[in-house]
Amino acid sequence: MVSRSLLLQFLGIALIFCSFISSPGTQRRETEPFRQLDWSIWGGPNNQHYSSLAQINRANVKALRVAWTYDTGEQGGLQTSPLMVHGKLYGITPTQKVFALNGATGEHLWTFDSGIEGMQPNRGLAYWSDGNDERILVGVMNFLYALDTKTGKPISSFGKDGRVDLQQDLGREPRWQSIALTSPGVVYKDLIIVGGRNPETLPAPPGDIRAYDVRNGRLRWSFHTIPHPGEFGYETWPKDAWKTSGAANNWAGMTLDSKRGIVYIPTGSAAFDFYGGDRIGDNLFANSLLALNAETGERIWHFQAVRHDLWDRDFPSAPVLFTVKHDGKNLDALAQTSKQGYVFVFDRLTGQPMFPVAYRKYPASTLPGEQTSPEQGLPAKPAPFARQSISEKELTNRTPEAHQWALERFGNMVNQGQFVPFRVEKETLVFPGFDGGAEWGGPALDPETNVIFINSNEMAWTASLFEDKGEHGARAVYMSQCAVCHGENMAGSPPDIPSLVAIGDRLGPADITLTIRNGKGRMPAFPNLYEDQLNGLITFLLTGENQELSSTEARPAGMKYRITGYRRFRDPEGYPAIAPPWGTLNAIDLNTGEYKWKINLGEYPELAAKGMKNTGSENYGGPIVTAGGLIFIGATNFDRKLRAFDKDTGELLWEDTLPFSGNATPATYAINGKQYVVIAAGGGKDPKFGSGGVYVAFALPGGASSASSKK
Repeated sequence: MVSRSLLLQFLGIALIFCSFISSPGTQRRETEPFRQLDWSIWGGPNNQHYSSLAQINRANVKALRVAWTYDTGEQGGLQTSPLMVHGKLYGITPTQKVFALNGATGEHLWTFDSGIEGMQPNRGLAYWSDGNDERILVGVMNFLYALDTKTGKPISSFGKDGRVDLQQDLGREPRWQSIALTSPGVVYKDLIIVGGRNPETLPAPPGDIRAYDVRNGRLRWSFHTIPHPGEFGYETWPKDAWKTSGAANNWAGMTLDSKRGIVYIPTGSAAFDFYGGDRIGDNLFANSLLALNAETGERIWHFQAVRHDLWDRDFPSAPVLFTVKHDGKNLDALAQTSKQGYVFVFDRLTGQPMFPVAYRKYPASTLPGEQTSPEQGLPAKPAPFARQSISEKELTNRTPEAHQWALERFGNMVNQGQFVPFRVEKETLVFPGFDGGAEWGGPALDPETNVIFINSNEMAWTASLFEDKGEHGARAVYMSQCAVCHGENMAGSPPDIPSLVAIGDRLGPADITLTIRNGKGRMPAFPNLYEDQLNGLITFLLTGENQELSSTEARPAGMKYRITGYRRFRDPEGYPAIAPPWGTLNAIDLNTGEYKWKINLGEYPELAAKGMKNTGSENYGGPIVTAGGLIFIGATNFDRKLRAFDKDTGELLWEDTLPFSGNATPATYAINGKQYVVIAAGGGKDPKFGSGGVYVAFALPGGASSASSKK
């Protein structure tokens, strides 16, 4: 007689297997059924953040419990969505060590330590296999490594001693190039295609898209996002801009149509972000969505969302591929979220918008030397998922004092909506803020219904410009390289952009040097500084002394106007100075462009304790959606929750508190008939709570054994 527990285990395996063969969104080879239990592609096939697993579902999700945890033992925060392949989970620590775990128990298998203390965000890994040759391809700062999945050791035949230096192959002196692979590349056949994170001020390397041979690390093709002479788009820049301009880079990741061999690549703004007097023109292919032949790098089509960007309106996440019924026919489509709070939907073969993009005129810049593009375009549908403007009625009412404070400052701001050029010494309200709207976590899409789920920030920011007076010495280095984030007065915008005032009370010269050389968090590395520039900058930060510099080469580029710094519009107690919602989760039917539902996402625990609940909050990291009818999402900065919602209604069905905020996108997989949901919890965005690096896996009770491990 079959035991009851054995029968239940068998039924669980059968349910999982059936969920795969019935799901229209699953791409699999008949000879590899086990792989369908994995999460072997960052974001999943077509970047849908979708799993056909249904063991965890609406009916039983309330029983979800911690199955295992893995503590990296490091601080610094995590943004990584791990991979699961053949029972092994691959992840990254806050300092960019790479590790493998038993996906069922969390047992540590191996760790790869490059010897480089990575201080940049690192959002994931890529996997490639050919027979018994299995490799993890992962960025550690400016290096792309190929690791043996069995041992974690670099594969010596790849590049030089198992790695490729991404500072090379950019057409400029490698020593001075600041680039880091913060989002993983995509694998197509025997290629790994990568972008990179670049500085947002000059000097910055160009944002070339590059494909390397997976086996030997040799460069196979490059696509120039700042076109060279004779290339499409060259005339949208000043002559020879490709030699000196920078960025227009893919930092947010990319998406592959493996069937057609097309890679879809969103790009960011050109450097400098907020003044473009040195780059007059529309600046293709900055702020664009590119469709490239994955085999050759040839451009198939492009769409530029922001012409001559002056507002840091990058495309912030990789697009989602899906098939929709449109005008009575099946249309292979693509959805791309934006910081402005809009979703652009295209025919992925032609680049034609599925919903009209309406172009209209916006105010011209009043700054000498600047020439704004006369028109910008936004889609007519779907309606934006973030508010597009703020009135006095929408200022905070958290307390009478906070409201009065916000009212006084609001009255002195420029508040005219999207695409309003910044002014000198006059604050402009930026809403949605510089961090969206949508951000790098990306949306999830249910292929059964074509409903897309997008988490959004609702935080107002402010900014203004100041005229660069042509200062000399160490202060000039600070103003050209650091003031764009930390501000003219070093105040920053904590906690993401820390204040540098009295930095010597917190850090010594060696720590400051390491941070400048390697970058940290949102801050890119600055290898472009000569020794006297670096030493002078450190002295300026510690003492305010403006030393003269001896070196004359590779000077930081002078710009006529600079930003006073990123500033969130917060009240004196650190809460948003606008009324809730401060963060939302949105469900949009892409068949029609209409909303299914919209809810607030996240809260501040201390405000909730006083009765101010369900406000929403800033959130980073994205959702996943499953055939079990669930959306799983962490993301929220302050309440440290992982939540499960009903995908049809937005009803909260389950939540649990993580060790740190889960500012990363979860993954889900199955081993031995048991489904798991795992998230990287690192925090770091709440000044009232610390940061760490803990991976937490959840499962239903019973089945595979639980464990807790620590490096």
